[in-house]
Amino acid sequence: MDYVKNLFLSRFKTFALVSVSMLFSIILLMIRMKLTYSFFYLFLVWNLFLAAIPFAITTYLISIPKPNRLWLVLCFGVWLLFLPNAPYIVTDLLHLKMGNTSLLWLDVLVVLSFASNGLLLFFLSVLDMKNILKPYMSASKIKYLIFSLFFLNGFGVYLGRFLRYNSWELISNPKHLFKDIFSIILQPFQNPDAWLFTFLFSGFLSLGFWMFNNIKNSN
Repeated sequence: MDYVKNLFLSRFKTFALVSVSMLFSIILLMIRMKLTYSFFYLFLVWNLFLAAIPFAITTYLISIPKPNRLWLVLCFGVWLLFLPNAPYIVTDLLHLKMGNTSLLWLDVLVVLSFASNGLLLFFLSVLDMKNILKPYMSASKIKYLIFSLFFLNGFGVYLGRFLRYNSWELISNPKHLFKDIFSIILQPFQNPDAWLFTFLFSGFLSLGFWMFNNIKNSN
């Protein structure tokens, strides 16, 4: 119990900053709703909740001094399943073309605010997982694993945004999900948009994490 207490105290600044940032996003959304009488962007709150799940999982794992290997593998699988929900919010910028044109600047602020929080939660969670894996894997293996995760997340975001799959469908609708996945993998030249998006978005996440990690380590 003391370990959990010390963990909370040591991460209080991170929790506080994330909470303030998320609260600011919600306030922006409420202002937008008040001015436009529209609930159009209310889905962003749900998306932000899903984005927080991976961070909650890694925060829980860090609270355990040394997780059992089997339990760690299970938690890692659930974490990986939900992880694309965090950077997915970036693609919600596509909704700007359907928003209120008279207050486009406010729409931009609202979506960017939620997207920034999604990326923040994503980078924090990946950094946590990197530290969690240190007792179990060599630094070189962790490095390759982390950057492989960015590619998988880029692919996952594509599945969510353009093929409209979500994390739950791995259980509720696995047949159609894996059918589309194998189709993209086995027929790459018939799915150029999927691979272009996956490579570019994974590159975007890789660069963002590299910058985030270096800035955090320099402080």
